[in-house]
Amino acid sequence: MPQSTHDRAAELHNLAAHAHAAAATAHGKGDHLTAHELSKQAHEHSMNANKLVEELGTKAARIQQKPKQLI
Repeated sequence: MPQSTHDRAAELHNLAAHAHAAAATAHGKGDHLTAHELSKQAHEHSMNANKLVEELGTKAARIQQKPKQLI
């Protein structure tokens, strides 16, 4: 079954949060290279989630602007 855009955006936000937490742990252990890579990954997930949320907002705005059809 295809994943809804809302679910995918939520998943990307969760992945970003997890990557941020992992980056903080790596940084705390002195593994700055891994922390940097995880931070980049978190940023990418966040940007992708943001893109999906913006698309959802655009679709919602278009739906609201459509005139209601009388039956």
